[in-house]
Amino acid sequence: MSDADLRFWFDPVCPFAWMTSKWVRMVAAQREYAVEWRFISLRLLNAHVDYDSHFPPEYEAGHTSGLRLLRLAARTRAEHGPDAVARLYEALGGQVFETPNQPGDETRRGTREFAESVLAGLGLPTDLAAALDDGSWDAQIQAETDEALALTGKDVGTPILQFQPPEGVAFFGPVISRLPGEDEAVELWDHVLGLASFPGFAELKRSLRERPQLVGFGWRPDEGGVEEDWHGGSRRQKK
Repeated sequence: MSDADLRFWFDPVCPFAWMTSKWVRMVAAQREYAVEWRFISLRLLNAHVDYDSHFPPEYEAGHTSGLRLLRLAARTRAEHGPDAVARLYEALGGQVFETPNQPGDETRRGTREFAESVLAGLGLPTDLAAALDDGSWDAQIQAETDEALALTGKDVGTPILQFQPPEGVAFFGPVISRLPGEDEAVELWDHVLGLASFPGFAELKRSLRERPQLVGFGWRPDEGGVEEDWHGGSRRQKK
């Protein structure tokens, strides 16, 4: 049996995974849950897709940076343990989503300069950043991506959560666009857990989404979210 109460598969460049992870951290702190952070790569998930015809122009660079950062996370876990991955993901998300976006950020986030800055801020060795260019980590990332899809089916994105692993139920999502308050966080968790725990529950979905309330998306606290249609869960141009 796993020692974790919850497994959370993430890609560090997915805004909805990041928003859900912030909520999960709030719940974990209140419920004293242990969370195991695992890897799922949007770039590997879409390896068969022609990005130019299927996605907005910035997606390929962004997803490629996500894969490079997952290589960094894989090496960090191998050499410094799972707690270091939790810290690394939190720091990466802060840089990617909680600061204003600049032109070229999709590519910059996969660079040594970016990774070394994040590692230095965590007190981790900056030479871990060599993993960005090391494709030997991809087999492990692919294996964890496949592991997640084996639990949910293939028509999903990020994040994927598994309750009471390794035997518990797993689902894509929940996808949320804004962070609940402390009391709302646990209430929302209990509702999600109630649905997920029912053996016959399969899906509750809408493609219309509020744009994530994140500084990196240009959101300001005095604004509401802008509703968009996330066709296929990723604003694909076509299936």
